[in-house]
Amino acid sequence: MNITVMLPAGRLPLNVMGKAYELAEKYNLAVYLSTAQNLRLLNVAEEDADAIKAELAPLGVQFKGPGKFPLPRVCVGTPHCNLGIIDTEKLSAAIMARFKDRALTKPKLKIALSACPLACSGVLTSDIGVMATRAGFDVFAGGKGGPYPKIGRRILRKATEAEVLEVIDKLINFHDAHTKQKQRMYKLLEHPEFPFLEAV
Repeated sequence: MNITVMLPAGRLPLNVMGKAYELAEKYNLAVYLSTAQNLRLLNVAEEDADAIKAELAPLGVQFKGPGKFPLPRVCVGTPHCNLGIIDTEKLSAAIMARFKDRALTKPKLKIALSACPLACSGVLTSDIGVMATRAGFDVFAGGKGGPYPKIGRRILRKATEAEVLEVIDKLINFHDAHTKQKQRMYKLLEHPEFPFLEAV
């Protein structure tokens, strides 16, 4: 089995990195940094899982599990990229602060943030994508990757951060209300009650 440690904004704290190294040596594990920007401990024996989690828990980590609000996937943003317009770590933190107490989010919902229109983090192929521009934020819905990728529909242009948070809230509530199990957002774009038109 595997244990996935959630890494907000893709940042790997040094104490977590050190503990992961220690646990990997102790339990003969492999360490994988996933494309979802999480840290995954591989080859965990089922009888060791609770002990490993107990050693990580004092570091304040959160473990991935059913119903948890998805961590946004982000590009590195300012001040680490000279093309970046915004601090993606700060925006990711604002999103998580807004939704951290949400009781349940359906599986397979993906959120991505990019600090500029290059969209390095995959905002165009995520269920909800937020792209920074010089004029504000553009928001996309219904993108997906996989063997049959789809580009998300732009539903908002030149938005403020506060408007972005409200749009995410509406999209997640709509997704939750119209899905019985895991389902990608693109399947809901043509629903007659979908709350946003295409922003051209």
